[in-house]
Amino acid sequence: MIRFRPEPPVFLLSPEEVRSSLETLADLLKACVEDGAGIGFILPLQREKAKAFWEGHLSTLDSGKSFLLAVRDGEEIAGVVMLALAPQNNGQHRAEVAKLMVHPNHRRQGLARKLMAAIDGLALSLDRWLLVLDTVTGDRAEQLYPTCGYRKVGVIPDYAYGSHGDLDATTVFYRDLR
Repeated sequence: MIRFRPEPPVFLLSPEEVRSSLETLADLLKACVEDGAGIGFILPLQREKAKAFWEGHLSTLDSGKSFLLAVRDGEEIAGVVMLALAPQNNGQHRAEVAKLMVHPNHRRQGLARKLMAAIDGLALSLDRWLLVLDTVTGDRAEQLYPTCGYRKVGVIPDYAYGSHGDLDATTVFYRDLR
């Protein structure tokens, strides 16, 4: 049992809540990719593929290997971020922050920053004090992470295909919560 209570409007989505929110989460993912977010998908992104992405993560959510935080704007899920625990025996102190996304209609309200602050609390509650993440070089998120306490490690060129099909570099960050 995890003992973590983020401050509203951020909340921890249970696997059951993810199942019941698949359509909303698929719409969020699709909207972010269509707005240029480099989160692992190439345009055009079909809604069914976006839904399948979330369905594919249900097993790690069910097993406690990953966690999904969400933020509401009113009654609507406006953003999410995932924490994936390192499975290696020698990596029980670390986790990866992944899939930070805020719906384009809800940006510039500090929701991404609230999600990032909450992910720190979640990680610490799980005894994970070293966080790593990567983002498309030049993406809006690249500017956000240093303001949330993350340190830039470096850039890997031609790391992945971006949403428009071109190879993009990725910038790697870490945060030590000790």
